[in-house]
Amino acid sequence: MSYSDLLFDVTGEVATVTLNRPEKLNALNRNLQQEILDVCHEVKHNDGIRAIVWTGAGRGFCSGADVGGPVPTDVAPPTWQQRMDEDSWVGRQARAVYGIDKPSIAAVNGVAAGAGMSLALACDIRIGSENTRFRTVFIERNLSPDAGMTYFLPRIVGTGNALDMILTSRNVEAEEALRMGLLQRVVSHSGLVASAQETAAQIAAHPPLAAMMSKRAIQRSLDNGFEDQLRYEIRSIEICRKAANDAREQRSAFIEKRPARYTGT
Repeated sequence: MSYSDLLFDVTGEVATVTLNRPEKLNALNRNLQQEILDVCHEVKHNDGIRAIVWTGAGRGFCSGADVGGPVPTDVAPPTWQQRMDEDSWVGRQARAVYGIDKPSIAAVNGVAAGAGMSLALACDIRIGSENTRFRTVFIERNLSPDAGMTYFLPRIVGTGNALDMILTSRNVEAEEALRMGLLQRVVSHSGLVASAQETAAQIAAHPPLAAMMSKRAIQRSLDNGFEDQLRYEIRSIEICRKAANDAREQRSAFIEKRPARYTGT
């Protein structure tokens, strides 16, 4: 599939998705919103891809919804029901990115604001640089957050930090983001995407079914009680054991002292 507002590259078993509207700090217009959904579908159904890196072209990761241009005065704002409709993009981005079973890494190369910050939050791991900056933005536009921010942010940084960021809409830069767990690591800007791709390749080298079930188990733990989560862990292990070829390969590679080559079967 070809794209006009994002770049899509697959190297080995790692896909790199680059939002590509640098003149707008990769703000989300309707076309880019749709292409994010399309590329998520493509990645999810491509068995050769085992990990995904998300980043942005130019100076920004994603500055949120594109609010530039004329605002129509003769069109009523969408109702809550219309926003929840399957044809509306609100929420679909969060579902699409979060719902990919393969591990995802956001290489946050600049500002991540509004729905662009929500995109980074929907990824499993976030790596930043000295140029990284988060800003929730929504309250500045007389809005409460969407695109999954109110689900992801308090689970990542805690309720107090989430409310601080949302209610003040202040900038949170790389070192503070690292301290609060919003970033997992900070690297030099020049090596940011390469570092994210290296991490993705490290993940992709492991058994893909085990990676998928590990991700699912962590996601499920956010809503499960303790006993339910213990049962889910056992079920996840049972599913991992269905990859009999990978189990044999793991044992053979260990005995032969060589890197394993997993197939997901």
